[in-house]
Amino acid sequence: MTDRERPYSVALRELGDVLERMDDGAIDAACRMLADAGRIGVSGCGRELLQIKGFAMRLFHLGMPVAMVGDVTMPPLGPGDVFLVTAGPGALATMEALMGIAREAGAKVLLVTAQAEGRASRLADFTLLVPAQTMADDQGPARSSVLPMGSVYEGALFVLFEVMVLKLKAVLGVQAEVMRARHTNME
Repeated sequence: MTDRERPYSVALRELGDVLERMDDGAIDAACRMLADAGRIGVSGCGRELLQIKGFAMRLFHLGMPVAMVGDVTMPPLGPGDVFLVTAGPGALATMEALMGIAREAGAKVLLVTAQAEGRASRLADFTLLVPAQTMADDQGPARSSVLPMGSVYEGALFVLFEVMVLKLKAVLGVQAEVMRARHTNME
């Protein structure tokens, strides 16, 4: 970043670069996996959890059977279901434990990560790669973003998930008015 560049211009360029490197076919396959799921369980850690919670809300607005791991209304997962998890750094012990539980119960595991070679990928049935800096590579020569720690990954998740909502909306044939009608009136 030069002295003349505005920080948000650099950050937006970095996010755009990450999203341009994503595999559209892999995004479509992940959407198909979710569309075909009997039930969808969702989880993540830290700021990634905040992004995936927003995605779960939109999946609910689409009429999909989704629940957040840790909520008291989370149903059991089993055959025909999908456990969607984000583990940007490629190895998060909590997520790996939950992935193992889901797999043992017969559910498919859909992993979103920036580290396709990380431990979590070995537990996934499908890995969707978001090629962005996380806390796994935010120091030294591997650092690629002006944003701190895993911020570029987390920002890319937000945009990726919104694009996935658009794709799922088309696949499922859901109208915007129907999504809006599913929004809570308890706010």
